[in-house]
Amino acid sequence: MTKSELITYLAEENPHLYQRDVERIVTTVFDEIASALSQGDRVELRGFGAFSVKHRGSRVGRNPRTGEAVQVGAKRVPYFKTGKQLREKLNG
Repeated sequence: MTKSELITYLAEENPHLYQRDVERIVTTVFDEIASALSQGDRVELRGFGAFSVKHRGSRVGRNPRTGEAVQVGAKRVPYFKTGKQLREKLNG
């Protein structure tokens, strides 16, 4: 499901809301999650999962075209861990 599909679905499920308001709500939620992660915070949505930031150290990688060794710098990457209720729902 894409963001636009989510907005359309939520607008159809909530006919008392305008689609532009639903779009603003969804965008605000995603922006707040991204903002919290960029500050190094953890975002937990009970029953769904938790977003956090993992730190990857620098390493030596390989250029797939030439096989040449390339230094890859340290970086922070987003990480998502599913919640118990979501895992149970997926696995029946």
